Amino acid sequence: MKKVPVLALASVLAACAGESPESKKNVNAEVESAAVAEAAVSGLSYPQTRKGDVVDSYFGTDVADPYRWLEDDRSEETEAWVKAQNEVTFSYLDQIDYRETLKQRLEQLWNYEKVGSPFKEGDYTYFYRNDGLQNQYVVWRKKGDGEAEIFLDPNTFSEDGTTSLASLRFSKDGSIAAYSISEGGSDWRKIIIIDAETKQVLEEPLVDVKFSGISWVGNEGFYYSSYDKPEGSELSAKTDQHKLYFHKLGEPQSDDALIFGGKPEEKRRYVSGSVTEDDRYLVISGATSTSGNDLYIQDLTKADAPLVQILGDFDSDTYVLDNQGSTLYLVTNRNAPNKKVVTVDAAAPAEENWKDFIAETDNVLSASTGGGYIFAEYMVDALSKVYQYDYSGEQVREIALPGPGSASSLNGKREDATLYYSFTNYKTPATIFAFDVKEGESSVYRKSGAQFDPAGYESEQVFYTSRDGTKVPMLITYKKGLELNGKNPTILYGYGGFNVSLTPSFSIANAVWLEQGGVYAVPNLRGGGEYGKRWHDAGTKLQKQNVFDDFIAAGEYLIEQGYTSSDYLAIRGGSNGGLLVGAVMTQRPDLVKVALPAVGVMDMLRYHTFTAGAGWAYDYGTAEQSKEMFEYLLGYSPVHNVQAGTAYPATMVTTADHDDRVVPAHSFKFAAELQAKQAGAAPTLIRIETNAGHGAGTPVSKTIEQYADLFSFTLYNMGVKALPKG
Repeated sequence: MKKVPVLALASVLAACAGESPESKKNVNAEVESAAVAEAAVSGLSYPQTRKGDVVDSYFGTDVADPYRWLEDDRSEETEAWVKAQNEVTFSYLDQIDYRETLKQRLEQLWNYEKVGSPFKEGDYTYFYRNDGLQNQYVVWRKKGDGEAEIFLDPNTFSEDGTTSLASLRFSKDGSIAAYSISEGGSDWRKIIIIDAETKQVLEEPLVDVKFSGISWVGNEGFYYSSYDKPEGSELSAKTDQHKLYFHKLGEPQSDDALIFGGKPEEKRRYVSGSVTEDDRYLVISGATSTSGNDLYIQDLTKADAPLVQILGDFDSDTYVLDNQGSTLYLVTNRNAPNKKVVTVDAAAPAEENWKDFIAETDNVLSASTGGGYIFAEYMVDALSKVYQYDYSGEQVREIALPGPGSASSLNGKREDATLYYSFTNYKTPATIFAFDVKEGESSVYRKSGAQFDPAGYESEQVFYTSRDGTKVPMLITYKKGLELNGKNPTILYGYGGFNVSLTPSFSIANAVWLEQGGVYAVPNLRGGGEYGKRWHDAGTKLQKQNVFDDFIAAGEYLIEQGYTSSDYLAIRGGSNGGLLVGAVMTQRPDLVKVALPAVGVMDMLRYHTFTAGAGWAYDYGTAEQSKEMFEYLLGYSPVHNVQAGTAYPATMVTTADHDDRVVPAHSFKFAAELQAKQAGAAPTLIRIETNAGHGAGTPVSKTIEQYADLFSFTLYNMGVKALPKG
């Protein structure tokens, strides 16, 4: 049984409030025509961003929110502002001579066949394939030794490639498939059900599905999750009560059975339902935040069997890994910050009956199953080590990996004799290995076709000291022979939140950056999961500043060691990492030359009022919970800490108009503040992708354009006049 993710980082903003209709008259014409604000030194003319008079009061402190109107993501005024900002941004980018050269090189290096690991469903073996520059991966299949054929081609879902395949799940015998699609990058999904043999659609699509898996029971139907459609904009309005449904094939969606989440006592922001591989148990996980869940099972072999509670609080992250008969195998960090595997009988699954199966170690555990074995992957300073266990708890072997890097999970069905995993690091394109579960031997199944030679590059791990003395690891990748002269263009990338671990992986885009002589550095900041729950918690709520301090210290280390200097250092991050960049550039504008915050959480006083943003409170806290928390959030919230008269780095904020995870108003408001208050000569631009979302499913063509713009903007503002030859 595979782990079904309960969560995805959720969303943020709400609608315009507190302004009279009169204040909005003629604003469309204002934005589109003459009203522009001259950037005093840079020579850029930014669009006028109207200031409103909205003021909120928190614990007796008034906080102005002049750009509240930008939260109305579908107003004509906001649309006009987006159009005007993009015109300025793309006019600026058009002047960079080598921008097109970078785009061409990205296309050239991207253009190779990519094939995923095979998986068997029914009589067919399926695999994902991209012939090079296709906007979306295509699902292929073959029967036995027959010719491969296309099963699903998401490139045909929409003319512009912006509708993507989000998930694909097959019924027990593989004869029926259900797949979900995302339109324009939205987290809202449709589920389409087809006959796997004929590929004919069997019934009307399920609609308004969000943050959901698809988990089949035999061939009868499947479980999925969603929210009631909110009032107002579906891209920004709050979604707060997740519900689990069962869809029976052939029945209308309106008749789907509500399984969990409909009662007041069952109110959860995130609910998932998954079925064990033997179809015996339904497992339900609920959560009110992005950390911690309660857990229930139901015996599907018995009519009207009750839900049995395994855990009734949200004090741990626990899920059912697998079962053998009535024996459940749970992965948990309860009283085990680095996680462990325990067993318990389904008839009495309470915590007091748990027995250790794979004990906690000094390293963080991830577990998976396949081929009749359990695989324990550990992060050792963010690098993979993998061990194989049998179901009696005996360690069979350590699996030999090609070197330092990241191995993907070994998982599959119980009867699979061969499992597949990929191995990669920052300089090595991913290779897929076939693993013989009995013999314990790995063999190369498919090498990457990327035209990039890792032998010409170095990737070294260093440990540096943060402000409070904490040692933090960082991987630094660059061309061999790099001179430590302080003049190397460097991108420092970070995240630092939500228990997310940044493990090394190859990126085609980063390969192009390295080819230009660039340095790419990734620290494993607190707030992430690289060292377990304690490491995560050390970067949350009233300790969030630790994350920013870790990132600042990483930049200072790169400068002190001569990899780069402030004139050649860029910081980049997305989502929670966008918050990271926004906070660091406002706290230490002198540290870097370029800032690249992407789809960031920038308004820390209001993030929880939009879509599923309230679920992020475990990491951030909220402005309403206490005066202390409000003051702490106000102290680093990027939107609220842009100061007039300060010279900020060259900044290109990036977002998308259909992002319903971290809604674009965060980025809109931050860019407006920067443009109004920037005292230096550096540009402060915002690049807004249209008909796109938080990132998942973004067409390859758009991704290439985005990286060409990011890299050219970065190099141009570092004073690079021409790209290196050869």
